[in-house]
Amino acid sequence: MEFDLENPFTNLHESRSDTITSLFHIESDHMPLENYFQSLQTKGFDISVRREAISEISKFSCTFDPFLSYLAVNYLDRFLSSQGMLQPKPWVLRLLAISCVSLAAKMRETEFSLVDFQGDGGFIFDSQTIERMEALILGALKWRMRSITPFSFISYFISFFKLRDPPLRHSLKARAIEIIFKAQNEIKLLEFRPSIIAASALLSAAHELLPLQYPCFRKAISCCSYVNKENLLQCYNAMQDIVIDGYESVFDMVSSSVTPVNVLDQHFSSSESGKTNGNITTNTIRAETDMKRRKIIDHYDNLTVQIPRIQQC
Repeated sequence: MEFDLENPFTNLHESRSDTITSLFHIESDHMPLENYFQSLQTKGFDISVRREAISEISKFSCTFDPFLSYLAVNYLDRFLSSQGMLQPKPWVLRLLAISCVSLAAKMRETEFSLVDFQGDGGFIFDSQTIERMEALILGALKWRMRSITPFSFISYFISFFKLRDPPLRHSLKARAIEIIFKAQNEIKLLEFRPSIIAASALLSAAHELLPLQYPCFRKAISCCSYVNKENLLQCYNAMQDIVIDGYESVFDMVSSSVTPVNVLDQHFSSSESGKTNGNITTNTIRAETDMKRRKIIDHYDNLTVQIPRIQQC
């Protein structure tokens, strides 16, 4: 049976309430160990190893659905947290990435060939070598391959919103899933449980799409007995930084079109920069960043208030 990240359990006879309780009870078993986040925070070397391994996973899984890539990175983080950081040798990272993607593809029952993974040249591994690495990963993960991820909690938390408009419900869920995908590479979120990440992603999506109802949604989720309010606030704030950064990149692309005025602005900016030897104060940079973020937030607030059929709490 194909592994569905939104429904990780196979026991269809278990009641919904028992399933939810079980998800919250065992979700920590599918997270990296606690010291993993601290290790990445304090050691730049560890961050670079993880970043390179994720880059390899993205390259190998780019033709598959994004849930497969997410699952592979989950295996990667759990493996590295239990085994320690590997030597930053290209062939080691490549073998680890291929093995994580291979295991995720098998869980998702996705047809693939090792040639698909290794067709770009570089280091070539035979099937026996990859299978040995897979066995090492399986042992480190204690064969817990049906990972409990934020996607497992999306349907539960979205039920708190009591949305009567199916298209709006679908849009909210789709945006939350998009945020979860984007947030996986951020090390600041590795310390939070999958359920907290799911709740934070839904609140972030609600803040964008339904700003008038957002306070009600936040109150409803905060009152959930399974949710730690302090952790929820910390995770939500960290996620907002990620979302805003994504807006900034789009905003920069839109506002960077070449016009005569922009060319003159760049010319005079370069001249002024030359006169001051390129010395730009930190306060100026921060002020420009804050101004840009305010413009982005105002822009999206203006868009979201136009969404029809806003329902009351």
